[in-house]
Amino acid sequence: MIAEKILQIKQALPESVQLIAVSKTKPVEAIVQAYQAGQRAFGENKVQELVDKHEALPKDIEWHLIGHLQTNKVKYIAPFVHLIHAVDSLKLLKEINKEAKKNNRIISCLLQFHIANEETKFGLTFEEATELLGSREFVEMEHVRIVGVMGMASFVDDSEQISDEFRTLYNYFQILKSHYFKFNPDFKEISMGMSGDYQLAIEEGSTMVRIGSTIFGGR
Repeated sequence: MIAEKILQIKQALPESVQLIAVSKTKPVEAIVQAYQAGQRAFGENKVQELVDKHEALPKDIEWHLIGHLQTNKVKYIAPFVHLIHAVDSLKLLKEINKEAKKNNRIISCLLQFHIANEETKFGLTFEEATELLGSREFVEMEHVRIVGVMGMASFVDDSEQISDEFRTLYNYFQILKSHYFKFNPDFKEISMGMSGDYQLAIEEGSTMVRIGSTIFGGR
């Protein structure tokens, strides 16, 4: 079933959109099935679970940390994480830079924006993001690479509202691209869209969709 779902989704995705299979809370056996179907990019929410799965599974998997990341846990994933989706403060970025340096790596990151009409979601405001990118501390960082933006839409049934929120993120991406990353080809990712709304996200310019329950089933 898992293999079938992955093939179905991949066939329906535009070539410009990468599938991140969200494997949080799922057993290693389920990830192996997805892996055998050709899936290589997996998203996890919790650092400990990510570390355990990284140790247990093939080393050519690209691990994406998609959940909120605490600064004191960066060191555990710095040796191997492929992309950190949820950078929501300069403090966190400084810690990632520090741990990446220790591991002689440059770690790719996305800036997470608060686009939902909900209090509970993490993320930067546009003003906070421009302040971060304009800061001397950021400019001097040599071990992080900002490759795009990430956001989560409100958990509502109103597709208009969801599309509006995704459009906001796309606009943020375009402004940051022209102001801060104009000559940087690495800045190209827009991580938005999950199982319930990824089609809307693709219509609004997503380059990465984070799909879990559609592939692995509910909890």
